Amino acid sequence: MRQKVDAIIHILKQRYPDALCALHYGADYELMIAVRLSAQCTDARVNQVTPALFAAYPTLESFANADIADVEALIHSCGFYRHKARDIVLGCQMLLRDYGGKVPDTMEALLRIPGVGRKTANLLLGDLYGTPGSVVCDTHCIRICGRLGLSQGKDPEKVEQQLRAVLPPEESSDFCHRIVLFGRDCCTARNPKCGECPLRAFCQWFTAEGD
Repeated sequence: MRQKVDAIIHILKQRYPDALCALHYGADYELMIAVRLSAQCTDARVNQVTPALFAAYPTLESFANADIADVEALIHSCGFYRHKARDIVLGCQMLLRDYGGKVPDTMEALLRIPGVGRKTANLLLGDLYGTPGSVVCDTHCIRICGRLGLSQGKDPEKVEQQLRAVLPPEESSDFCHRIVLFGRDCCTARNPKCGECPLRAFCQWFTAEGD
């Protein structure tokens, strides 16, 4: 398994040298907000919405003091806008009140913030703090790692634990970003481009389809 994982990581690094988060942000709290907006929404749509949102509320304090209805109007196209707007305002208030105006650097503290689950917390830990072992289990990660035989099942927390056991901790965050890119341009949910896939030699799903 370790040789397989190392080979997959090497191939993904060659294909995607820059393992960058697809969401655009400046300050740490802006990434927290962008990730919250991305739930049940594409990163592309979030990146269309956040410039106006961050211009309207240029500081953490302005978000904390925002009228939730005004935030709703700015993020309406991201879906579930009422829940998201409430979480954004209350989350920014918590950062100021409890964490000195900074996104905290532990899983336990992050999970206290409204709207922050394990997926969001792992992304924040990996991108903001380079925390080893940060595994972001989104739909791309769950689908592709299942096809590659690196994990089993579709429960995000269980897949996260399975991947922690096989991924080098220092590679896990970048691996997840690369998997997202790979899932968008090659290993799609429907009609994956198996004929041009550089990972098909490792893919149990491809082997099964061939049989």
